[in-house]
Amino acid sequence: MITTRFRRLATALSLCVATPALAASFTPQDLVTLARVTAPVASADGSVVVWQQTDTDPVSYKRSTGLWIARKGAAPARIADLAGANETSPSLSADGKRLTFLSGQSGSDQLWSLDLTQPDAQPVQVSHFKTGVDGFLLSPDGKRLVVWAELARSCGSFDCTAPAADAAAGSGRLYPDGVGFVRHWDTWAKPDAYNRAFAFTLGADGAIAGEGVAIDGSEMLFTGDMPTKPYGGAEDFAWSADSQSVYFAARQSTRDEPRSTNIDIWQSKLDGKAPVNLSFGNKATDTAPAPSPDGQWLAYAAMARPGYESDRLVVMLRNLKTGEVRPLTAAWDRSAASLAWTPDSKALITTADDVLDHPAFRIDIKSGKVERLKLVEGAREGHISAIQPLAKDGFLFARDSASGPSEIYRTQGGKTTALSHANDATLAAFPAVSVERFSFTGANADTVHGMVYKPAGISGGASGKLPVLLFVHGGPQGSFNDGWSFRWNPRVFASQGYAVVSVDFHGSTGYGQAFTDAINRNWGGWPLEDLQKGLAAALGKDASLDGGKVCALGASYGGYMMNWIEGQWADRFRCIVQHDGVFDARAMAYETDELWFDEWEHGGHAYFEAPQEYERWNPVNHVDKWKTPMLVITSEKDFRIPYTQGLAAFTALQRRNVPAQLLVFPDENHWVLKPKNSLQWHSTVLHWLDRWLKH
Repeated sequence: MITTRFRRLATALSLCVATPALAASFTPQDLVTLARVTAPVASADGSVVVWQQTDTDPVSYKRSTGLWIARKGAAPARIADLAGANETSPSLSADGKRLTFLSGQSGSDQLWSLDLTQPDAQPVQVSHFKTGVDGFLLSPDGKRLVVWAELARSCGSFDCTAPAADAAAGSGRLYPDGVGFVRHWDTWAKPDAYNRAFAFTLGADGAIAGEGVAIDGSEMLFTGDMPTKPYGGAEDFAWSADSQSVYFAARQSTRDEPRSTNIDIWQSKLDGKAPVNLSFGNKATDTAPAPSPDGQWLAYAAMARPGYESDRLVVMLRNLKTGEVRPLTAAWDRSAASLAWTPDSKALITTADDVLDHPAFRIDIKSGKVERLKLVEGAREGHISAIQPLAKDGFLFARDSASGPSEIYRTQGGKTTALSHANDATLAAFPAVSVERFSFTGANADTVHGMVYKPAGISGGASGKLPVLLFVHGGPQGSFNDGWSFRWNPRVFASQGYAVVSVDFHGSTGYGQAFTDAINRNWGGWPLEDLQKGLAAALGKDASLDGGKVCALGASYGGYMMNWIEGQWADRFRCIVQHDGVFDARAMAYETDELWFDEWEHGGHAYFEAPQEYERWNPVNHVDKWKTPMLVITSEKDFRIPYTQGLAAFTALQRRNVPAQLLVFPDENHWVLKPKNSLQWHSTVLHWLDRWLKH
């Protein structure tokens, strides 16, 4: 296991030998091997902070995850380092005296505990389930916890083991009529298998005691995943202030599940009975339950339109005594991404996309007034996440930006302090990349925003021209905002001598719900106009950008746009990189896993109900105009935009005699996540760009 400290030392030594000053450029190898800092937690007063850090061996690319601790007055240090295992999911008691976490040291992920009051204390395994633990959540009083994993609905205990396989059975999967998801994201569904949660009592030493209680009840009336699949985690659960019940977000699994965004807030009183649906009246998404510390309120975020996964998330407030529910942020035209209460129960803290940043906001629960918090000095706040209010008016949070990945910060008494420095030395060894924001008048005469990334110190002139890459984000309801990405990272490309231009076209988040909604039934319209005008605006503002040497790149919706550009704007680009993009809207309508997304984007109709909605913006209808060289990338485990879409696009290019390459990953999903695959992705993409822009 290579720690960050030793990796930094090796990097520093190699730099001393190779170059007297800065390294030549920030490469994909550097990106892949940066430390990844996540999951910060703090004691109530912020005096003890623990976070999770993943390091990557620069030779084998094996990843290892461990826990780090920062106490006031002391440098950060590795903690609870179990030999040959990863340590994840840290959780601190309110007084900061006990750390609970997951480790696979015993063969499967189990709960471990560490007494932080004893300098020489060693971690102790406190659960011994036959089933590995996927996640857990401690109660406010520290005497109980919820654990979850994928189990059969028929299991009456968390330690349920699967029945032996029928030796005579074949390898086929048989799904009955009325089943929900057959496959989701990158996994084929297992019949009768759900994410399920159980509540347990803890002993004085933090060990599991007694039998667990099924959160979904013993009556088998509830059939859904808790946490939700495929992305859900601890944010889907919340203990009541008195530690006597659990709130959770879940969607029932029925025939309509692939078409339904109806996630509800449920309450289990841990009595073995079926949970109670607290938001049954809303058929759209309700999520992120957050009870107030004083036990009076339950806050959660709710969408209004069923079937729309990118509707505005309005903060709702439920009076736990009367059951009365009222919208708290109905007048705020932003979408709440997280919820956390201040210790005095007078306000909620949320984060949200807001014009190229993702800052934090304070919401007063009496008035509903929303105030943007300024946690970081400078014009670029970047991306704030994992925020936790502390006693004495402070916060713990993570922050990343286009300049660097996530690090952990604490602000108290008006002063913000960086607690982690996992990548400071590595990034300081490379030349800087400038990040500039711009705006222009786009489609519908609306103001549209974008960003330009390029090597610092280049201002134009005959010798300073940079070939240009137009990045198009996915979603499509998303943003290429001022944040860090380990997949589509502008700094890597700018460091190779390119200028990267990104545009938050109509459909992007952070500019109000009407702007986000504007892409609906309009995939190839206003967004394309914004990209055309945005690229022209960036070229007009910056003389160092070479408008004669431009390639376009995008994944997911961005990949769709690459296929659309081939038939609508092909003369503008020297090359295209299309990753996981929709090629044929008709096939996509029947092949994708989450039907609600595709149907909402086409007027709320299935293809057979309104084929004209799908065909209007269908790239396959314009293949006769394709001529721009294209690199096509797809993955066999991508169930969101199946790899057959990529194969079809490549076939179209081949039949049109357009220069093309096809890169297929057999072991990746909609994202390329494995280190070696990431390096291959970057190598292939950069060679393709160099071929058309630098030779």
